[in-house]
Amino acid sequence: MFGQVFVIAFKDLRAELRSKEAINSSVAFALVILLLFSFAFDPTEEQMRAMSGGLVWIVFAFAGTLVLNRSFSRELPNDCLDAMIAAPIPASGLFLGKALASFFLVMAVELVSLPVFGIFYNVRWARQFAPLLLVLVLATWGMTVIGTLFSALTVNIRLRELMLPLLLYPLLIPVIMAAMQLSTVLIAGEPVTAELAVWWRVLVAFDVIFTALAMVLADTVLVG
Repeated sequence: MFGQVFVIAFKDLRAELRSKEAINSSVAFALVILLLFSFAFDPTEEQMRAMSGGLVWIVFAFAGTLVLNRSFSRELPNDCLDAMIAAPIPASGLFLGKALASFFLVMAVELVSLPVFGIFYNVRWARQFAPLLLVLVLATWGMTVIGTLFSALTVNIRLRELMLPLLLYPLLIPVIMAAMQLSTVLIAGEPVTAELAVWWRVLVAFDVIFTALAMVLADTVLVG
């Protein structure tokens, strides 16, 4: 099945790199929001330390939705989605391939946005780069695995661009809170203390539980 997963992911990534619809709109949205926030207020260094994690993850959550909206909707022309569902591939494999492609696209948006965030807000965000990258990976996977599931649920709804955020954001509260808490400390260049270590467990538990749940529900969501 893993070969089929990578084929689906590679197909989606190649299609996105050709059109660049989702990635361009997501990157542009993230950069504009960061720019507008930088003009809207002028925080002190202490205020910036307290709000940096919250700011970047609000931007990532909104920008990521633009990528997730395209996960299944790009298959609607010419009944490509029906053909993929009818193909001899498990629904869980199709789901994982879609989620993996969305994961790489959202990660690309985040890695482009972080240097811009550092420039606009005069923040040296890379001092704890390795643990910060781990936070990005864990939180982004949690966001994309649920977002891909709800993207499949809403693909045939006329107002899917509105329905996906309404369904997605309430469930993302635990993973976004964990990512905010950890990112705030790591962007400030400080190590994660024992008090905050519980947020690592929240991220891991969230990813494991919702990945397993999504794979179990994939057949019901895609095939019905």
